[in-house]
Amino acid sequence: MADDGKSTVDTSSPHPARRYNYWLGGKDNFAADRESADAIEAVFPHIRTAAVENRRFLQRAVRVLTREHGIRQFLDVGTGLPTADNTHEVAQRIEPASRVVYVDNDPLVLTHARALLTSDPRGRTAYIPADLQEPESILAHPDVAATLDLSQPVAVMLIAVLHFVHDDEQAGKAIATLMGGLPPGSFLALTHATADFLPPEVAAALTSGKVQGTGSFEGRSGAQISRLLDDNGLEPIDPGLTVVSQWRPEPGVTPPPAEHVSVYGVVARKS
Repeated sequence: MADDGKSTVDTSSPHPARRYNYWLGGKDNFAADRESADAIEAVFPHIRTAAVENRRFLQRAVRVLTREHGIRQFLDVGTGLPTADNTHEVAQRIEPASRVVYVDNDPLVLTHARALLTSDPRGRTAYIPADLQEPESILAHPDVAATLDLSQPVAVMLIAVLHFVHDDEQAGKAIATLMGGLPPGSFLALTHATADFLPPEVAAALTSGKVQGTGSFEGRSGAQISRLLDDNGLEPIDPGLTVVSQWRPEPGVTPPPAEHVSVYGVVARKS
């Protein structure tokens, strides 16, 4: 969709990016976001731990991709509100010429991103309004082609966003479209909420749709996520699909238990 500069922020309904910001301790959220976030936290008290560990995964994944795999281009879909060590900051700290395109469908995210996320002059960043459920519009956006060389490997970041796509076929299409437009040697970094590690009563409450905000996401199993990767010819790098807190944790850090996180993470390569 085009950015006409006149998009307005809907403060009456909770938005995932603003809810996530609240769990991370940010201030860029509204009453509806906080009410929804608190309702989820009442059922799953470890949600703030999950949010923090999800964010740390993003930062570790970007470091691994930049240092170990030579990735210099990132397409970050479902960016969320800016916080410390965003994708381009982590990448440009290692390779200042790194380029990043941020994508989100919340006008507030794009407003903050344009104001706060300043690129190293040797690299470049861009911010586009688009929706993962219309993946063709992302790759077709002129600012993507102006910022990234799509003939060279790109890392697509789908961090805590695919679980908002309910339909498995649509989720597969999103991955297929984005990765299909990129050359071999590109990567997908993915995190996804799951009920695999939750007590049955908690999983039931979160998937019932009765808790405010929970009806907006689909907690897929590890098997379902692996199938999405396999169907698109994506090969996970070590350590494969695992809880985000256990994906290459920092030396000396003891990760929280899986049931306190309940988010899968994986980095997979396109052959």
